[in-house]
Amino acid sequence: MSAGKISGGRYMRRKAVNVAMLVLSGASAAFGLFWLFWILGILILRGAPALNWAFFTQLPTPPGMAGGGLANAIVGTLMLTVLATAMGVPVGLMAGTYLAEFGRQTALGRVVRFVADVMTSAPSIVIGVFVYAVLVQPMRGFSGFAGAVALAVIMIPVVVRTTEEMLKLVPNSLRESALALGAPYWKVVFRICYRRVFGGLTTGILLAIARVSGETAPLLFTSLNNPYWNFDFTKPMGTLNVTLFNYAMSPYDDWRSKAWGAALLITLGVLCTTVVARLVVSRTQIGRS
Repeated sequence: MSAGKISGGRYMRRKAVNVAMLVLSGASAAFGLFWLFWILGILILRGAPALNWAFFTQLPTPPGMAGGGLANAIVGTLMLTVLATAMGVPVGLMAGTYLAEFGRQTALGRVVRFVADVMTSAPSIVIGVFVYAVLVQPMRGFSGFAGAVALAVIMIPVVVRTTEEMLKLVPNSLRESALALGAPYWKVVFRICYRRVFGGLTTGILLAIARVSGETAPLLFTSLNNPYWNFDFTKPMGTLNVTLFNYAMSPYDDWRSKAWGAALLITLGVLCTTVVARLVVSRTQIGRS
């Protein structure tokens, strides 16, 4: 058999394998998209009818009574998310900066990196139980502050790892140039490194927010729930996640309908946050190019 026939046979086999892999990967992508759009379609069909003016402006009604809304839960979710972001993002940024700039080869850096990786994969209910033992029991009551702490603990490892990986992408020549001009190291990090990877850092923060937006288990052990208006973080606070959990198991049709509305609202919030993160990344890449 000639060398040309052998090489031609190998080419055909490689081409056939390539086509098979393309078909398999395309089918896998279509399979995943099918379930995604199916879930979104069900949420829209069942949740959209519940989204009306009363849903956003009124308090929940007593059990068995139709009407009302989830205004307190919406506001409570926003308040907890803002407080958790204010607590978790600075800690994550500072820890990630330490790992990228000072702790790459140190023993403490390896320990912090390992702990961050473990916390990233830790079940959220475990974090909720931990905060319950550390804050709820000593304070002798559930509180919005404890819920915000639990969400912040979940956010921290995501921000830590994102910050570290983004800062590693900054060329050392930029740092050396700034240091050669006499700039202190902290100013080099804040004025040059952070600006260089601002889009990536923003994306990590937004994804961390999206990560905690759908968490329910930690809030069951910390902030619990509240069917009334509450702006005091030292008391139980209503959230969409816990309200959805309670309403979905109720025997009342109106509550189950509102549970679908809450599920749709949470999904849209996570989706919008993710889309904004993607837009930030794309605009940053366009600006660099």
